[in-house]
Amino acid sequence: MKISIVEDEAVWRDKIQGIIEKYCRDKNIPIQVNSYGNGKDFMKNSDTDLLFLDIELAEGEDGFQIAERLMHDGNKCKICFLTSHTELARSGYKVNAFRYIDKKHLEEVGEALDSFLKTKIQNRIIFRNDTAGIGIGINLNELLLVETYGRKLRYLMLDGKEYFCEGRMSEAARSLSAFGFSRIHRSYIVNLKYIEKAQSHEVTLCNGLKVVVGRACRDEFKKEFFKWRMWFGN
Repeated sequence: MKISIVEDEAVWRDKIQGIIEKYCRDKNIPIQVNSYGNGKDFMKNSDTDLLFLDIELAEGEDGFQIAERLMHDGNKCKICFLTSHTELARSGYKVNAFRYIDKKHLEEVGEALDSFLKTKIQNRIIFRNDTAGIGIGINLNELLLVETYGRKLRYLMLDGKEYFCEGRMSEAARSLSAFGFSRIHRSYIVNLKYIEKAQSHEVTLCNGLKVVVGRACRDEFKKEFFKWRMWFGN
């Protein structure tokens, strides 16, 4: 994950970077943080997932104008505006700001990271071949569970749609584990986000479906589910 900070005052820049690095270190999240003293330098390398951007920069630079340029260039990064004057936040609707952070309350940086990770971690599409060999895209944010179905894998979506695809359960579990999915049984992988109730022997998903937790998977599932809840507070 790439995070950038654009802040002309070094004291604020260092404080924010320190908070971000500690947050990600505590949660064992790999990141790359780049800090800039002005928007001009940032725009030379604007490839980032999350941007902490000061509204009032030195030498007449305007954070809102930088955000507008990013939108014009098709950059879809999320922007957290930094300000000491919260009344300026009213102008942010024009650039679809993700957060406004008062520099007097930098604890809000952690909350912004929580919210960003919750939306970002499953904000992707994976591609699988169906039984006819045709590639299909599966939105992880809408994927409820994966289960074995004979020699195929059944991908069940939130809206009830299902896709029958080629592949092995072990490979699917390995590829999905980084995105909030857990193999709770030799035949099931579930989306941790959609677990409504978890017991030692079964979980209940948001649609009421009950799925058995295999004995061999229980300890690892407990660890993964606890970590997910700790990160995202579901």
